[in-house]
Amino acid sequence: MTKKLYYENPYLTNWTTTVTKTIEKDNFYFVTLKETAFYPEGGGQPSDSGLIDTIRVLDVFQKDGEVYHKLPHPLEKETVECQIDWELRYDHMQQHTGQHLLSAICIDEYDAHTSSFHLGKDNVTIDLSVPEFSDEQLKHIENQVNKEIFANRDINTYFVTKEQAGTLPLRKMPEVEGNEIRIVEIDGIDTSACAGTHVSRTGELGIMKLLKTEKSKGNTRVSFIFGGRALKDYQTTHTILTSLATQHSTNREGLAEKIAKIEIENKHYQKEIEELKEKLNQFLAQELIQTHEGSIISKSFEDKSLKELQGIAKQIHEATNQCVIFTTTHENKLLISHSGSFPVQCGQLFKQELKSYNGKGGGNNTTAQAAFSNSKDMEAFRDFLETTVRESL
Repeated sequence: MTKKLYYENPYLTNWTTTVTKTIEKDNFYFVTLKETAFYPEGGGQPSDSGLIDTIRVLDVFQKDGEVYHKLPHPLEKETVECQIDWELRYDHMQQHTGQHLLSAICIDEYDAHTSSFHLGKDNVTIDLSVPEFSDEQLKHIENQVNKEIFANRDINTYFVTKEQAGTLPLRKMPEVEGNEIRIVEIDGIDTSACAGTHVSRTGELGIMKLLKTEKSKGNTRVSFIFGGRALKDYQTTHTILTSLATQHSTNREGLAEKIAKIEIENKHYQKEIEELKEKLNQFLAQELIQTHEGSIISKSFEDKSLKELQGIAKQIHEATNQCVIFTTTHENKLLISHSGSFPVQCGQLFKQELKSYNGKGGGNNTTAQAAFSNSKDMEAFRDFLETTVRESL
């Protein structure tokens, strides 16, 4: 049975031990050690990483009391040197211990109980048994958690029997195999059953920042970060805000007002652009009518969107009965449209023939549109439509 050093000293990063078993499977090697400080995945906390004799540990998991270390290559010696990836381990310790503190504060302040915990590489979340929080409540939670961090309370871990656990103020009695239960106690704040790795004082959590909340099956999912993650987040945010403030000749406090003003101006400019496009489409529609004497107006555009083509077609139909076939190489899309004076059923025709030209689309009796992966297929289908419309007259 593996001796679990991560319970004795979660700050241990280097040790020497012996290999007790090696299993080869699917081109990987699963190794057990006499003693290990590599924490196996469990309880919402990811596994540790690091090195065993210069070989990277890819994963760590526990099965039947044994801790298995997944390696890409076999070990060449029975006695090995092990090293924990301390930055990753300490991050896990900060986030997991922080979750205990956050969950306890949420219960004490708002009777909001934690139903699940996820510690990911980029985000950390808990699901709380309340439908929502107000902004004021979230700010209060954040302040209370940071207050307890600054109090630098002791955090103790120890094992008890199931009988002894019944006398402790646990939030929830866990279902575990065997008679031992591991307890994590934040002095004066929380007593929980947990098998994870934790810091020894709340001061090591540094600072906590709530990031966002979202609804999740009637509960509230809270995203948060502690310690090193919170510092990196602040550094990134500070850099971005300072850069934006400099670009807009203001300070961080005035940035929101500046951006709001820019958005109002952009909406005004966008409205003007749309009005000008509408007038341009009117002139373009008249030009196309005057330069196309036949029953079909066929035109290829390089810089128009399908929406713009539909606007031009609408202008044409208000003035003439000609059938419109437009393509745009900007989007590799095609539009056919008529006012109802042609026997061509556009949607039905597309349904029958479009697949032969590797296009996707559809429509109704008088208009249809299609998208193509290349202009060659689009042009071939355009030629087919022109021929079909002429033959229908």
